[in-house]
Amino acid sequence: MENSKEIDALIRLLEDPDQEVYGEVEKRLLEHGNAVVKFLETEWEKSLDTLIQERIENIVHQIQFNNVKEDLSLWYQSGAFDLLKGALVINRYQYPDLDEQRVINQLEEIRREVWLGLQHEMSSVEKIKLINHIFYKINGFSGNTKNHHDPQNSYINQVLDTRKGNQISLAIIYCTIAQKLDIPVYGVNLPQHFILGYIDETKRDEQEFGVLFYINAFNKGAIFGKHDVDQFLRQLNLQPMPGFYAPCSNVEIIRRIIRNLISAYENLGSAEKVAELKELQDILSESFI
Repeated sequence: MENSKEIDALIRLLEDPDQEVYGEVEKRLLEHGNAVVKFLETEWEKSLDTLIQERIENIVHQIQFNNVKEDLSLWYQSGAFDLLKGALVINRYQYPDLDEQRVINQLEEIRREVWLGLQHEMSSVEKIKLINHIFYKINGFSGNTKNHHDPQNSYINQVLDTRKGNQISLAIIYCTIAQKLDIPVYGVNLPQHFILGYIDETKRDEQEFGVLFYINAFNKGAIFGKHDVDQFLRQLNLQPMPGFYAPCSNVEIIRRIIRNLISAYENLGSAEKVAELKELQDILSESFI
């Protein structure tokens, strides 16, 4: 009760024109964190003052952004084992009220469709062809070639709703579904492209990193081999490096999503979003004990 009285008193001070007073009010409200969001949203709806509304929007955004930073740091420091979880944290940067269970349910529905068609004697290629049929033909996923630089292509919830995404978002959805079915498909961080590799887990430490073949999630799950990767690198005038062929970490994948978003928002001239995304980028660059 005491807390709500203090919050009400602070909210009443939001109309104060003195910038120093507002600075102190903002600081105190931010200290309350999530507890003040509902109060602020109620006040925003009641108020007709555009200054108060703008101040409320800024404070709510800062609280939600702090949550994203904390959650990303926790995901990173706890081992970054769950790729989908990392992608959903980034998703909440743009969609703070994201219904994560809805995203999980959508993925589960696709997983179940694939599972119904799986047969024990299927080869690795046959399994991928089944996923491709369900993913691209039945569910209609495709690469967004017309508006490739749209930041919405990087947000998993939007890709699941529109069925259009970029190389990395489609690959995350694809490999998440595969891995839920114990089909060993993992991300490969190729320069200027992001692909997937089908891994023979018993040969991970060998020269080819256990990759049986590669998959292009952006191009309807096209299957190709190491020589195609070699040729792609030659076209880019790049020397082959082990990291271009091997499965990459979940942290590398999330870093790449953030880089894509920074580039997309730079194109749109959204300097504030670029600055905030660079803060997220920095979290994944921190070393910790």
